[in-house]
Amino acid sequence: MKKPTSGKGPTRVLRTKIKKKSGLKESSRRWLERHMNDPYVQRSKAEGYRSRAAYKLIEIDERYKLLKSGMRVVDLGAAPGGWCQVAARKLGSTDEKPLIAAIDYLDMDPVPGCVILKKDFLDDDAPAALIEALGGPPDVVISDMAAPTTGHRRTDHIRTMHLGEVAADFAISVLKPGGHFLTKTFQGGTANDLLTMLKQNFKSVHHVKPPASRDESVELFLLAKDFKGRKDVDQVSSVSED
Repeated sequence: MKKPTSGKGPTRVLRTKIKKKSGLKESSRRWLERHMNDPYVQRSKAEGYRSRAAYKLIEIDERYKLLKSGMRVVDLGAAPGGWCQVAARKLGSTDEKPLIAAIDYLDMDPVPGCVILKKDFLDDDAPAALIEALGGPPDVVISDMAAPTTGHRRTDHIRTMHLGEVAADFAISVLKPGGHFLTKTFQGGTANDLLTMLKQNFKSVHHVKPPASRDESVELFLLAKDFKGRKDVDQVSSVSED
């Protein structure tokens, strides 16, 4: 999927300007104007997705073929639900036969085909609750979790990396053999322990920055494919930097 561009058709960017005398701080005014003029934001509204983040998963899935009909998926840090919407459509998940268990401590409107737990994933009983809600082990674990920002870049980086490590540990403990794991991380260094863990347990590991991720953002995604199963592995797979 290419980045939406201006021009004819549904992806045309309709430029919106926020007046300087709007009562907003200049930094807030610029952010709001950029957000409103973002082609992915406009496209998400036109296509019924809850956030522009939906296109990150769409683009990653188009390239790496993660989601297939009938799979079971766990979505960590699911609010506001854009990734749930994408997964439900790809899997054919319905309220009668839900194939997605999602969790977030934030409020989240229902998503057809998803069982949603309003709960902190770091709670001790959260992993068991997710598997019970899903009705069995998942084929894919996806995580767009990020720690609330403090304004201190290094602190925010460390906190989000910790969430990635916890998510990876969960995925390794519950995934079916051959399953996949996708998590948010940041450019500027992925913890060696996390990479080692993934390389030991999956056949391949990739760093991915989908087109929907803003160019100026340090956001990156770490994709581990083809879970080897819960057993000791001596050989370490290579990391593909792409």
